[in-house]
Amino acid sequence: MGVTGERLPEGRYGRAAEARADRGLKIAGAVLGAGLLALISWFGYDYIAGQKVSGEMIKFDIAAADRVDVHLEVRKADGAKGYCTVRALAESGAEVGRKEVRFDQAAARIDEVVAVRTTERATAAQLLGCTAD
Repeated sequence: MGVTGERLPEGRYGRAAEARADRGLKIAGAVLGAGLLALISWFGYDYIAGQKVSGEMIKFDIAAADRVDVHLEVRKADGAKGYCTVRALAESGAEVGRKEVRFDQAAARIDEVVAVRTTERATAAQLLGCTAD
C-alpha cells in the first residue's frame, strides 16, 4: 500500500489552476483600471488647461428685495478677456435676475463682488459659467 502509485482526487485538495486564473484576471483588471484612470485624468487636464477663463462663486448675499451681491473669483490666462454669467433665483426656482460681467483686466486672478438686480426677492444665486472672447 504505497503512496507512489495512488492519485489524489482532482479538486479535493485545492484549486491551483483556478487560483492562477484568478490571479491573472486580477492583474489584467488592475492594468486596465490604471489605464482608464490615466485616460480620465488626461481628458480632465486637457479640458481644464483648454479653458482661458474659469470662475467660482465664493458666496452670495441677498442685499435687498431687488438686489443680490455675488462674490466671484475669476482665474484667466495672461491677456485673456472674457465674461461670466450670473443669475439670481426666486424661491420657486424661477430666474429673477441675470448679469454678464466682463473681465478685461490684465490680472490672472480677479476677486470681485457683483450686484445683480432682480425683478423680485431672490433666495439664491448661481454662476452659470465663464467664457473667453
